[in-house]
Amino acid sequence: MASAPVRQIAHWAIHSADHGQRGVVVVDKRNARVFVFGPDGRLRGAAPVLLGSAIGDHTVPGVGDKPLWQVLPEERTTPAGRFVAEMGRNAQGEDVVWVDYDAAVSMHRVRPHVQSERRLERLATQTVADNRISFGCINLPVGFYENILSPLVRSAGAVVYVLPETRSAAALFGAYEVPTDPGPDAP
Repeated sequence: MASAPVRQIAHWAIHSADHGQRGVVVVDKRNARVFVFGPDGRLRGAAPVLLGSAIGDHTVPGVGDKPLWQVLPEERTTPAGRFVAEMGRNAQGEDVVWVDYDAAVSMHRVRPHVQSERRLERLATQTVADNRISFGCINLPVGFYENILSPLVRSAGAVVYVLPETRSAAALFGAYEVPTDPGPDAP
C-alpha cells in the first residue's frame, strides 16, 4: 500500500505535468518501497528497496568521486529530490538507471555478492529497519528492475521523486493536493 506522501506526490506529478509525459517513479525512503507509474499515471508496479545505510536527505559534496572504501558511514545517504532518470552503465559495465550521476547514485538490481549482507533476505522482510545497507544506491529486486523499471525508462523516460526522511515531501517538491481523484489506477 502506498503511503499518503507517495500518493500525494504521484497525483501531483501527473496532475501538474511535472513529469513532462515521462514515467513517474516515487521512492518512499521511510517505508523502503518504490512505486512506478507510466506517463498516464497508471501504476506499473511496486517493490521493496534497499537504501543508503545513513539516514539523511542530502548528498555529501564530492562523495561521488570517492572510491567506495573511502565513503564514511555517515556519507552513505540516498539523497531526496527530483531527478530525471537516465539509462547508463556503472564502472563494472552493468546497466543501471542513473538517479544522480554526479553523486554516483543509481537504481540497479540487488547484488547479493557479499553473503554476510543478506541483501536478498533484507528485501524479503516486512521490516524497514534492515533495508538500510547500501552506499546510497537504490537496490531493486532483479525481476522488478528488468521487467518494470528498465523498460519504462528506456521507452518513455522517467522522473524519479525520492521522498525525504527529515521534512515534508510536499514542501520539498512544491506539491499541492490534487483537487479530484485522478482515476482508478492512481496510487
